[in-house]
Amino acid sequence: MKDLIAHCPVVVEIPVAWGEMDAFQHVNNVVYFRYFETARIAYFQRLDLMGLMDQTGIGPILGSVQCQFKIPLTYPDTVSVGTRISKISADRFTMEYLVVSHQHQKLAAQGEGVIVSFNYRENRKAPLPDVWRARIATLEATVTKDG
Repeated sequence: MKDLIAHCPVVVEIPVAWGEMDAFQHVNNVVYFRYFETARIAYFQRLDLMGLMDQTGIGPILGSVQCQFKIPLTYPDTVSVGTRISKISADRFTMEYLVVSHQHQKLAAQGEGVIVSFNYRENRKAPLPDVWRARIATLEATVTKDG
């Protein structure tokens, strides 16, 4: 199972809650986006983006997110949610998300989010700060891309 997310520098473990299941007896689709969010915020914390935002007014904002569901999750289970940055552009980057079921030892979902650099003081997009780029490169270098 760990090899499924070995290329992700940030991995969080989340227990599946009973209340996350819906009338179809599996975890509701919206919950996967919460799992992505939890991993995304953990990644941002590793970069100290909130500290940088306090200093500069420039922070991340979610531009888009998508998910492909592979297998249904049910309670009880725990998932490992891994994330990595796969692409960096002038004012944004793309994060990949993987949700792995401990019970099934399989990929339950995968997704992608586009994070835009945003100047909250001026209410507009901003170029991706060099310090972000450097911190991302350092964090991503902690794992091999081949898994």
